[in-house]
Amino acid sequence: QVQLVESGGGLVQAGDSLKLSCAASGRTFNTYAMGWFRQAPGKEREFVCAIIKSGSSSYCSDSAKGRFTISRDSAKNTVTLQMSSLKPEDTAVYYCAADLGRNYGLVRTIASDYDYWGQGTQVTVSS
Repeated sequence: QVQLVESGGGLVQAGDSLKLSCAASGRTFNTYAMGWFRQAPGKEREFVCAIIKSGSSSYCSDSAKGRFTISRDSAKNTVTLQMSSLKPEDTAVYYCAADLGRNYGLVRTIASDYDYWGQGTQVTVSS
């Protein structure tokens, strides 16, 4: 069992930066991969970034690449999403999720592959 709690969302202007955090509890933190997804009103849940359980490799979607960075801190059992150069199209509820499946060091980008989800945190970017 994994419990996840996101924080750090808010209202910002285009071009601003924002850092989201996800606190994990339950099973040992470094035994599963973590990902960030987002969902805008009326749209499907979209992959943003993910990181393997060791933290040595990560991957982000084309829309996030170069602007967003995912990292994890084993000492604090947290995963962060550092976002910069935010755009109005980044507006969404952001969710962190835990992937307990075997992926042999590769991150997964499909929401249904993830087993546990946080409650989400709202990010709104004004133009």
